[in-house]
Amino acid sequence: MAESMMSKAATMEIPINSNGDSRNLAEDDSLEQAAKIQWSLREKVGSPAGLRDLQQVMVSGPNLNETSVVSGGYGGTTEGIIPTSSIKGSNMHHGSSNSSMTAEEATRGVAVEKFDIVKKWGLNTYKCTKQLISERFGRGSRTVDLELEAQIEVLRETKRKYENVLHLARDLTNHFYSMVQTQHALGDTFADLSLKSPELRDEFGYNAETQKLLCKNGETLLGAINFFVSSINTMVNKTMEDTLMTIKMYENARLEFDAYRADLEELNMGPRDAVTMARIEAAQQQYQIHKDKYERLRSDVSIKLKFLEENKVKVMHKQLLLFHNAISAYFAGNQQQLEQTLKQFNIKLKPPGADKPSWLEEQ
Repeated sequence: MAESMMSKAATMEIPINSNGDSRNLAEDDSLEQAAKIQWSLREKVGSPAGLRDLQQVMVSGPNLNETSVVSGGYGGTTEGIIPTSSIKGSNMHHGSSNSSMTAEEATRGVAVEKFDIVKKWGLNTYKCTKQLISERFGRGSRTVDLELEAQIEVLRETKRKYENVLHLARDLTNHFYSMVQTQHALGDTFADLSLKSPELRDEFGYNAETQKLLCKNGETLLGAINFFVSSINTMVNKTMEDTLMTIKMYENARLEFDAYRADLEELNMGPRDAVTMARIEAAQQQYQIHKDKYERLRSDVSIKLKFLEENKVKVMHKQLLLFHNAISAYFAGNQQQLEQTLKQFNIKLKPPGADKPSWLEEQ
């Protein structure tokens, strides 16, 4: 056993040349050193200490991570040593090349996708423009829903009239606000003159009280009018505008539907070869897609028009009643009824100076 271990240790220390041929001095020296090591090991193996040294040599062998690959032809005199680190670097280079190719392919895919989107948009725009021009010059047909078109026209006319009401109500608010400010200033002037004119103290006094009372009632009426204006503005510029946006989408869908319908009809009138049949099939698919979109938006417009009419009646009934009661109570001089009207419609007046920024916000 000791001799086998000794022969293994000796073998590990002897470098292997091509075909074991020693043709230079360095190779002879290495062989001589190996023989000396083998002789010394034979002397040491006989003792327990020598056996332990031999086991330590066997354990502390060369590190596999630091080995080299020896390449050489049979009977050759030279050695080709290839470090393993170069193999790892080559693998890393190939990995980076693959990742760069993957990134380039992804970029190319995004570019192709964007090009397809632009191409479809351009084709769709061309077809719709062609259809629109044909309708304007009376050479193309358009799909018409007479009942829905009449409701849309009524809505547009109603919106124009309500916009006029909103404009006039805002003018009334501005003028009335100026009148209330004038009454407030006039009441302060009368009160000041009542203190400086003893002979007209009573006359200036009750006129000052009258103007202050009118100013207070005017501020209450302004609260009611502002609430009326805010509600009309919400209905005109939000509720009606939302319905008109859906109507605009419906009209665009109608134009696209008619454009693809005309395109399909034109293809059906042509020859029926293999290429044309493929184009007809593609046109039929696009026609069905835009037909479904058109019918869906037409249904949405009908539903929104119905709900808008119900909401308009409910809102305007409340707002017109508020406007009438507030105006009547103010000009009748009935302060109690005017305040009761605001409570009835849950209108809370802002305290004077509430709209002004605080001293901290002004900094």
